[in-house]
Amino acid sequence: MSDVKDKKLAPKGKLRIEWAERDMPVLSQVKEKFAKNQVLKDKKMSACLHVTAETANLVRTLKAGGADIVLCASNPLSTQDDVAASLVEDYGIPVYAIKGEDNDTYFKHLTAAVEHSPVVTMDDGCDLVSTISAKYPDIAKQIIGSMEETTTGVIRLRAMEKDGALKFPVFAVNDAQTKNLFDNRYGTGQSTVDGIIRATDFLIAGKNVVVAGYGWCGKGFAMRCKGMGANVIVTEVNPVKGIEAAMDGFRVMSMAEAALIGDLFCTLTGNMHVIRPEHFEKMKDGAIVCNSGHFDIEIDIKGLKQMAKAERKNVRNFVDQYVLRNGRSVYLLAEGRLVNLGAAEGHPASVMDMSFSTQALATEYAVNKAGRLKPIVYNVPQEIEDWVATAKLRSMGIAIDILTPEQKKYLESWKEGTC
Repeated sequence: MSDVKDKKLAPKGKLRIEWAERDMPVLSQVKEKFAKNQVLKDKKMSACLHVTAETANLVRTLKAGGADIVLCASNPLSTQDDVAASLVEDYGIPVYAIKGEDNDTYFKHLTAAVEHSPVVTMDDGCDLVSTISAKYPDIAKQIIGSMEETTTGVIRLRAMEKDGALKFPVFAVNDAQTKNLFDNRYGTGQSTVDGIIRATDFLIAGKNVVVAGYGWCGKGFAMRCKGMGANVIVTEVNPVKGIEAAMDGFRVMSMAEAALIGDLFCTLTGNMHVIRPEHFEKMKDGAIVCNSGHFDIEIDIKGLKQMAKAERKNVRNFVDQYVLRNGRSVYLLAEGRLVNLGAAEGHPASVMDMSFSTQALATEYAVNKAGRLKPIVYNVPQEIEDWVATAKLRSMGIAIDILTPEQKKYLESWKEGTC
């Protein structure tokens, strides 16, 4: 069983999957390893992820390892319909995902993934884990482990752990260095700019670009915009990150101040209602607002709708105009959902190569440790990080130094000091 838009799109999707694969050499190594050791043989898996060409190669890797895997979308706008069709038709992987699906369909698809009765899960945003934990206690009992790849999801999982609601071990893949330092910074940075430009044909240079949140995603987006000539403004609630942004050369202020002068606003926080009615009220006519955090609650869309004089007007693909009672227009991109996936193609395959290799190897680790892990949030083991980073460097034709025995001894000793 599957539910995709049109299976006739499969040939185009297969070409897209193969194109991404050529830029994912580390994941290809993992796939070869899994095909040999069959670490996931007969293991039922459910994955709630962005259905993209890069994700397709992750899922193919897991299947090569013997997994009986089902995939559903983790966001109503992020699915690439041709990729979903190809996974079903060319690779025999059940997929429940349609770009633009409504909320009822989204949760129906999520339910289908849950009812696959998995022993291992993967999440982008924690919807799968939270649903199983809250509504399916029998399935929760059988789960060996889960992998979470988003900042938002890890925040939710740590809250679940704190409340005693987490029923099985989860690995915070998002917090791995081979994920957040590269995927979040360079992947989100580039793909967010890509989504904004595709949707609006907006010239970045010379504009006031407001970046809400200075985590790795915000840093990456701010860096890209600065490089394209923007006057970048950062808003933050964390004082340390605020200082960091200032010392990186960005203007730092409150959203209330930034709302008066911003041309383009992008939220990348993992929190809710970062941009609210009091901010919309201050924005200049023609301000563009978008989100690159996982859920569509970073922007108070309900509040924006209540401020509008009439129904939203779709003026371009993924661009909705809201005319406020003060006569000014605010333009919302991709319905407030992830603009880099809603209006573009998401992260480049080259950076997802590391993230998904880490994801796959964390899965192998969890399966090998079955029954010996507590129901808490774990970091990805350092040996996985080192393997992925080393393999990526090798694929790039880069060699680094190796510690000499003398250096190793020095680093392990506390007796060496000033001579």
